[in-house]
Amino acid sequence: MSRSTRRGVTSVLSALGMSTEDERRYQQLLPLSGGPLADVARAVGLTEARLWASLSPLAGRGLVEVEGDRLVVRTIPALVAHLLQEEADAAARSREQLRSLAAAVPYLVAAAFQPGAGQMENLGGLDGELSAGGNALALLTELIETSKGDLLWWRPDAWLLPRESAISVVVGRAVASGRRSRAIYPLRALHEAPEVLQARARQGEQVRVIDEMPTRLLVIQGSHAVLPEPLGFADEPRLLVRQPAIVGALTLLFERYWEQATALPALDALLPRVDVRGSVLRQLAAGAKDEQIARTLGLSLRTVRRRVADVMIELGADTRFQAGVEAARRGWL
Repeated sequence: MSRSTRRGVTSVLSALGMSTEDERRYQQLLPLSGGPLADVARAVGLTEARLWASLSPLAGRGLVEVEGDRLVVRTIPALVAHLLQEEADAAARSREQLRSLAAAVPYLVAAAFQPGAGQMENLGGLDGELSAGGNALALLTELIETSKGDLLWWRPDAWLLPRESAISVVVGRAVASGRRSRAIYPLRALHEAPEVLQARARQGEQVRVIDEMPTRLLVIQGSHAVLPEPLGFADEPRLLVRQPAIVGALTLLFERYWEQATALPALDALLPRVDVRGSVLRQLAAGAKDEQIARTLGLSLRTVRRRVADVMIELGADTRFQAGVEAARRGWL
């Protein structure tokens, strides 16, 4: 049982569990807020060490703190506002956690589902392998050179991989043999690795850019797909799929992204001058902050802020929300 419950609630501080002595100390220090700790100690007739020891209950409740060498005492309204904000933040975190757990339940149910006896016939496995280890470059090279379909790539971070130049040569040979290679890069590649895009374009690959993409992916149209397991940017484990329906579905997904991506028909000329207005607008509409937009698009924070300001002026908007509404009304999104 707390001290406040034993002696009854007689004030805000007693409701927070403060003793009579703690309340007296708080009222004594409130007029001295902002003063040097040494001066406050002298004013109340204590050494700095004894004063700080006596402040432990108040500091634990957020009523007092030391900023530099000065003692800061919160007013009771400021304390209540601070505590309410802490509780609101905790409630918001709990709400998000509960929402995530609720969203995970269907996956748990789906993962545990197995057809019962008599529910299906001719049950067989899917065509593909999950593997790790080995030489990823050699595996990809052999897969490309022994297949026939067009090459479809999601390349969110290809310029960071040591095998990039070797794979570019393999792609060049495939294109020279009459196959098409199409690759989608994130917009930030224009700023972080323009030479990689230029090299691929010189090999005959068709290159487009989009704001961002969720995973690496290679689809060899009509026969194979290679992607990380789980989805993302790790080299292994990797999933090699030959199942026609899955390869077909991934091909359709690639084509949807390809339609939304920005074409770069004259790559060398366009690289320095690609218009990122649409990308900035989409990020704003998604609620992204300037720092997040800068990371996603590979721009400096200063450039992002300038672009956002330009867009808002162009749309005649006073807020980001108004900018999103007006951009949607004009069909920019």
